[in-house]
Amino acid sequence: MNHSIYSADRSTHLKIVVVALVAGIAVTAFGISARTSSDDYAQTAHVIKAGKVMAVTSSETSAVR
Repeated sequence: MNHSIYSADRSTHLKIVVVALVAGIAVTAFGISARTSSDDYAQTAHVIKAGKVMAVTSSETSAVR
């Protein structure tokens, strides 16, 4: 068994590359499936209408405009 990547042979390097590729594909597939399954939360534009004019101050007295 080789304990160093520098002294590893070609088949060991190939195994490392294959495992990394499979793990990357699995993470990507999980991310895509998790993203597309949330169709219940469709993005819609919400309109917020302005209400009555209001002044906010830091003191206890109210400002009259």
